[in-house]
Amino acid sequence: MDTNGRQIALSVLESIREDLVYAHLNNGGRILDVADLRQYIYEQMGRIRTNALAMDGLFGNDNGHGQDISKSNGHNGKAHP
Repeated sequence: MDTNGRQIALSVLESIREDLVYAHLNNGGRILDVADLRQYIYEQMGRIRTNALAMDGLFGNDNGHGQDISKSNGHNGKAHP
């Protein structure tokens, strides 16, 4: 795991640790055991995915494959006769 990956993992774990103090499951129950923790993580992942899909729907998603017209010469890499 590279340095960026470690930093992201630590940040995520620290956030989860802080959230668990006040965390409740969707059914309103508190996190009492490992099964509850697993359910909480799945619920949070679902929220992130739902929010990502909603944002993609609002703003579009080019997956980073869009063309930056400021870098284009208009010839698409082909020689101009």
